[in-house]
Amino acid sequence: MGKALMVLGTSSGAGKSLLVTALCRIFSNLGYDVVPFKSQNMSLNSAPSIEGGEISRAQYLQAIACRKKPSVRFNPILLKPEGNMRSQVVFMGKPIGSVSAREYMLSRKEELFRKVMAVLDELKENHDLVIIEGAGSPVEINLWDYDIANTRVMLHAKAKGILVTDIDRGGSFASIVGTMELLKPEERDAIIGFVFNKFRGDASLLRPGFDYLGKRYGKPTLGVIPYVEHRLPEEDSLAEFPKVNGELHIQIIKLPHISNFTDFEPLHWANGVDYVTRPEEIKGDVIIIPGSKNTVEDLLWLRREGFEDAIIEAHREGSFVVGICGGFQMLGEKIVDTIESKRGTVEGIGLLPAKTVFEKTKRTNHLSAEVLWEPAKGMAVESYEIRFGRSASKRPFSVIKAINGVRAFEPEGAIGERAFGTYLHGIFHNFAFTERFLNFLRAEKGLEPISVERWSIEGEIERFARVVEENLDVERILGELGLQK
Repeated sequence: MGKALMVLGTSSGAGKSLLVTALCRIFSNLGYDVVPFKSQNMSLNSAPSIEGGEISRAQYLQAIACRKKPSVRFNPILLKPEGNMRSQVVFMGKPIGSVSAREYMLSRKEELFRKVMAVLDELKENHDLVIIEGAGSPVEINLWDYDIANTRVMLHAKAKGILVTDIDRGGSFASIVGTMELLKPEERDAIIGFVFNKFRGDASLLRPGFDYLGKRYGKPTLGVIPYVEHRLPEEDSLAEFPKVNGELHIQIIKLPHISNFTDFEPLHWANGVDYVTRPEEIKGDVIIIPGSKNTVEDLLWLRREGFEDAIIEAHREGSFVVGICGGFQMLGEKIVDTIESKRGTVEGIGLLPAKTVFEKTKRTNHLSAEVLWEPAKGMAVESYEIRFGRSASKRPFSVIKAINGVRAFEPEGAIGERAFGTYLHGIFHNFAFTERFLNFLRAEKGLEPISVERWSIEGEIERFARVVEENLDVERILGELGLQK
């Protein structure tokens, strides 16, 4: 039977996800067979698993850090908010229904918790170490009876716990003390120490606080992780949408149900992006409609709030318009949706020659494709898809050449006049394509071409893990787990 280590946080956004990612790589580098686990994650940023299911991008990233193929076993429950206090419940990679928060808490959680713990037991049995990520805070008093992602998991797995706090926000010592005071004695006993995350400054100045925590709880501070600039996706529930204008003004519309906005990180690093929230702001060189958890409802929101007219007007004046997944569907001529919104036939924005019909079965796949859009024609790209809709167009954006490694020939997306749409999530993570895309637009604007810096998730994981390892008492953690370096 393997060991278990759990990372709990004093709040959402404390840095649990990335600390787990770093620990996964650190222990993998030490030669251990490691896997990540989060019993329940609420996220609109998802990715395909090796089984063809859907998991949170956080656990997808952690699997890569463990050098494992992403599996639904690493994130058995994924909640995808739909608005109006409802969420789609994805269990073991497949949607099993849409429920209200109250209905889920009262009728589904206990049933799913038992199944999830069976998955965790299997992971412990088959691997040296399971590194478990908690959710939010483990001591939300109003949720104690319903929490299936924190201390219940820790106690079930007989895991050692680390409590992490984001010192960049301030109030970290109070947050740790408050959390420890609210934990039950057996939960407090399982905590082996504290980690202060995102620190800027001289860590020696924190010593009096460390001494206080040591005397009060008999627990050490295991590390102070410095604030690190990196290109790894953060926890999306508290994601900030920076307004960064480069030489090209790239605008991304912040939809009410925006999903998979990690698609645009390469554009942020290569040029800068501007997330817009008001139609009067629409005037960019590029306007992007991102993916959506509820395509038709977000399309109707665009229409109702005046974004649709603003997009059409900006396009008429020369803006290039791009749609990714749900954004692509919105830019088409028509959507027939009896599945997600159940609104039937809805007219699209009409900038792309495409019609979309939603189907009951969600497509969740890794893709290899060849681009047909003229400025990048013939370019091979890697991506993934997560969608209900099927779209038809006489002017496809690309041809899918492989689905999960199996040869295919399937046109997808659409090309319009100064516009394209595609189902290829992650297309901008293909840096050669991004460079071609940006330089096409820069040439139109009379700007010199640029070279887009190549970087990899693998390299970013390794770099971030090294920083964490240098500032964390890994040997003490190993000792607490009964493992050797």
